[in-house]
Amino acid sequence: MSGILGESTLPKISNEKCLTYAPGSSERKNVREEYDEQARQCPHIACVVNGKDVLTGTTMEQLIPHNHKKSICTFEALTPKLVEDAINGALKAKMSWENLPLDERAAVFLKAADLLATKYRAKINASVMHGQSKTVWQAEIDAAVETIDFWRFGAKFAKSVYQIQPTENDFGVWNRMEYRPLEGFVSAITPFNFLAIGANLPSTPVLMGNVALWKPAENSVHGAKIIYDVLTEAGLPEGVIQFLPGEGLPFAQTTLRSRDLAAVHFTGSTTVFDTLWNEVGKNLSHYKTYPRLVGETGGKNFHVVHETADVEHVVNSTIRGAFEFQGQKCSATSRMYVPKSLWPRIREGIAQKLPELKVGSPGEFDAFMGAVINRRAFDRVSGYIKRAKESPSCQVDGGAFDDSKGYFIEPTMITTTDPSYESMREEIFGPVLTVYVYEDDKFEETLELCDKSTAYALTGAVFARDRGVINHVLNKLRHTAGNIYINDKSTGSIVGQQPFGGSRKSGTNDKSGSANCYMRFCSPRSIKENFLPLGDVSYPSMAAE
Repeated sequence: MSGILGESTLPKISNEKCLTYAPGSSERKNVREEYDEQARQCPHIACVVNGKDVLTGTTMEQLIPHNHKKSICTFEALTPKLVEDAINGALKAKMSWENLPLDERAAVFLKAADLLATKYRAKINASVMHGQSKTVWQAEIDAAVETIDFWRFGAKFAKSVYQIQPTENDFGVWNRMEYRPLEGFVSAITPFNFLAIGANLPSTPVLMGNVALWKPAENSVHGAKIIYDVLTEAGLPEGVIQFLPGEGLPFAQTTLRSRDLAAVHFTGSTTVFDTLWNEVGKNLSHYKTYPRLVGETGGKNFHVVHETADVEHVVNSTIRGAFEFQGQKCSATSRMYVPKSLWPRIREGIAQKLPELKVGSPGEFDAFMGAVINRRAFDRVSGYIKRAKESPSCQVDGGAFDDSKGYFIEPTMITTTDPSYESMREEIFGPVLTVYVYEDDKFEETLELCDKSTAYALTGAVFARDRGVINHVLNKLRHTAGNIYINDKSTGSIVGQQPFGGSRKSGTNDKSGSANCYMRFCSPRSIKENFLPLGDVSYPSMAAE
């Protein structure tokens, strides 16, 4: 096994720049060609266990949200037996992987980042344009840029963890820390909405020397397989990440019952994470170690607007925060508190712009939004809109929906006189913003409403010019959001700049995009080495008077 014969320095790590995809640009031409090519294809994707394609005999399909009569791919669905085989294979691969020096492991992800930034950029973006109905801009900031950032900064974060060492040593003693991978395997369960999260959840523990079973969401398999292939091309050994698309229940049941479960790395709904946590609790006496549970779940993200806010800025920021990617971001702006004195101008500004936000296929580059992900999402989101239209406490702007070809829902603004109305409390995960208008002299009470109205604490924003007000809101809403923004929308965290995560029912707040998350997937060991022999067993206090 090769060792480290020098103290390496990583290549310069900085955030990947977003390409513009402006008319006439080479990147626009490349992604258009790839998008059209993928529209002509429908590949069949196998499970991959120990580096080998596995056909289980059960086939599922990933529909295109904006054209649901077509599939972007079909794929083999995992079985409990295959998950067991994957666990055994991953554990066999673990020893050689964890014994690789960090530099060697990091090289895989640095190479993968460079491959994704070049050779695979158009391919991965076109994939999520089809598979998640993302516009080219939303595809670029997710599937390309954020994934690249996670992989590059991951190497930096892992190095920074290893560098946390004891600072004090007595004479004749050397104290050290090593950061062991966890005992067992990591179960990585990833969502449909951000392919970067899909890439990051298995990658973070693997970079720290762990092995992972990756179950991507059924609505993200096409893009997830490209990510897996990029990692393979970058040199990831067989079995270190096992690729297991399919239904979540048999995957969860099999992995959570394994004695060798070391951790669960999850992004998805609060309900599912609660279920996973409960199942782990029931099995505690069975496990070899206490499994780590790292999860990012729901959000009911807010904009709090003060009377000193810039109205135009609030309007534009809220539209982006609420409606980009059809509101299917964990951090999407879902509720807003507006002072009565500013409401006429803010309402007019948003209402005038809503019809200008084109809803269509991502192949139409002038579209602002695509379709929601599937039938279940369409029915759930449209149900909220229908009930709001029938409620005496609500007024609805926008809100049309049509599923004849794709799962299209227009951007919707609900204005309610009831601060406890369902769309002010419940996560919708669609292009729906609910506004509560408060009396200007009720700002303090409004902050109480913002803090207490929902179970979530993921993201939020305050819009104000008065610095005293800003400071007061930050203090008052200290536990209301894990990421809070001052005069900026509630979405758009960047790896290395705004570590992401929330608490309460929004997750464990382990902050992806920072070294904090990498600490969760290692088990530190203190090493003390004595250089001098011990010549006696007595202490000075034992000497005779």
